[in-house]
Amino acid sequence: MVQVKAIKAFSDNYIWCLTTEQNNQAWVIDPGQSAPVLEHLAQHNLTLGGILITHHHYDHTDGVAQLVKQYPNIAVYGPSNSPFEGITTPLNEGDTISVLSIPFEIIATPGHTLDHICYINDELAFTGDTLFSGGCGRLFEGSPEQMWHSFNKLRALPSDCKVYCTHEYTQANLAFAKAVEPRNPELLAYSEQVEKLRKDDEISLPSTIGQELKINPFMRSNLPNITESLPKEYCLVTKNNEPWENFASLRKFKDNF
Repeated sequence: MVQVKAIKAFSDNYIWCLTTEQNNQAWVIDPGQSAPVLEHLAQHNLTLGGILITHHHYDHTDGVAQLVKQYPNIAVYGPSNSPFEGITTPLNEGDTISVLSIPFEIIATPGHTLDHICYINDELAFTGDTLFSGGCGRLFEGSPEQMWHSFNKLRALPSDCKVYCTHEYTQANLAFAKAVEPRNPELLAYSEQVEKLRKDDEISLPSTIGQELKINPFMRSNLPNITESLPKEYCLVTKNNEPWENFASLRKFKDNF
């Protein structure tokens, strides 16, 4: 069985490290820094087997060059349309890869960036900066409609699928979520749980798809009344009231929250 450990980087990044008990090989996802990865590998007597990249931002890729220098034969998987030049094995939606004998499907999730992909199976979802616990990535390159379409791919995963995003943003996201849905009992209970974890400096992740469908306003953009607590200036009002339009209103509110 694959084991997933968090390697802390920068102030709030997590580099996810995948290992199994069968061998001493490790794979890492979105290594924005090399030093924490190399330290983790040495500490646990592991060798680096490969790297997975979700998108091109520096805090997800800047450690790649040094890691490849240390392990020159490893593959670096990433989106085929990425401006990041360190990818050796480009991936497109629908591709399947094997990591430590675990299959992962590639889904394209444009929105945060246009090159963003996620690595998923029924048990694990590595969502980069697309889906956070309680929130979503800022739309630097894509549109709200694109991001909602990306979210629908994640919403279709099994409810117990674990969500591993790349940042410890959960507390701030839940503060926003409570402004959107102040009377959501699942959200209030989850917020208390996260507050206790963070008070003890414990990681708030992984979440699950089922949890996010209960507490994450962006995942709940299909609900007609999800924007009723928003200030009117943030609401995109149309006759259609499409879910992506609710998503756009929520994202606009979050950008100014």
